[in-house]
This record gives sequence, C-alpha cells and structure tokens, in this order.
Amino acid sequence: MIGKVIVTVVISVAVCALALYFYAHHNWHPLPAGTTIDRILVEKSAKRLSIFRHGNQIKRYRIALGRNPVGAKQEEGDMKTPEGIYKIDSGNPQSSFHLALHISYPSDEDNQRAATRGVSAGFDVMVHGIQNGRGWIGAFHRWKNWTAGCIALTDEEIEELWRVTPDGTTIEIRP
Repeated sequence: MIGKVIVTVVISVAVCALALYFYAHHNWHPLPAGTTIDRILVEKSAKRLSIFRHGNQIKRYRIALGRNPVGAKQEEGDMKTPEGIYKIDSGNPQSSFHLALHISYPSDEDNQRAATRGVSAGFDVMVHGIQNGRGWIGAFHRWKNWTAGCIALTDEEIEELWRVTPDGTTIEIRP
C-alpha cells in the first residue's frame, strides 16, 4: 500500500514538473519559416508585445519591462522602459542576454529632454531574452518586471522575434 502511494506521488510530481517545463519553454504557435514583420507594438500597461505585417497583427507575446515600468524613460538608471516610436537598428547575438534587438532610443527629442534636466537620457535599450545561463526560468521571468529598462521575452520567443525582425522595423512603445 505504501509503495503504491509513493509511486503515485512520484508520478504526480513528474507530471507537474513536465507541465511546468512545457509552460515555461514552449512556443505554442511558431511562425512559419520565411515570415518577416514590419512593425512591433509594445503596450507597457498590458505587458504585451505584438508583431505586425502589412497592418495585420500576426502574434502577441507577454513581456517583462524595466523595474520601474510606469512612465517614460527620463534618464539613465531610472529603470524605466522608454515610450515613443523608434526603430530596431541592429541585433546583438553576443549579448549578455539571450539575443538582443537594439532599439534606436534615445531619439533627438529624448536627448533634448534629458539635457534640459542636466542628465543623460540613457542608451542600449533592447528587446532581449533572459540573462545568459538563466534561460531555465522561461515564462516565469514575466512574474516580475526585472530589466533595467529593456523589454524581455523568453529565450524561445526572442529566437523567433530575432528571426522575423529585419533592421529598420518600427517599434512603438506605448504607456
């Protein structure tokens, strides 16, 4: 009798662990090979990143943001994610985070606003995966806003976004 209880508990724990793994690391609806996008929309309050092609939304991802997510980035170190319209201007496959798409922040206007306050607007704002070596966290990274002002996806999600996003893609970040 005790043997059957132990076997049942072990099987239950294994099933739960497997379910958690698939939740955290599975891309349920991968985009077809050859897909490219022309626009990214980030809605900070909804913690959502949507991608578009020719005006049609083709996918949404849940995201994590800067640790201080309310309001637009004002200066370097404020832990805020910027707001505005920018471009994806390059990709960094050697990032400290699993792949990174660089956002053209700061704009001239962002720099002017910061300069009037005597501060730096900041730089190196990216859409990226989880910190290298910590990819096992998977989707659980979204439970908390944890970046220094970037937009974070799971490693599997950033791999897909990396594949479909050409340099020059517009990224609009809304409150």
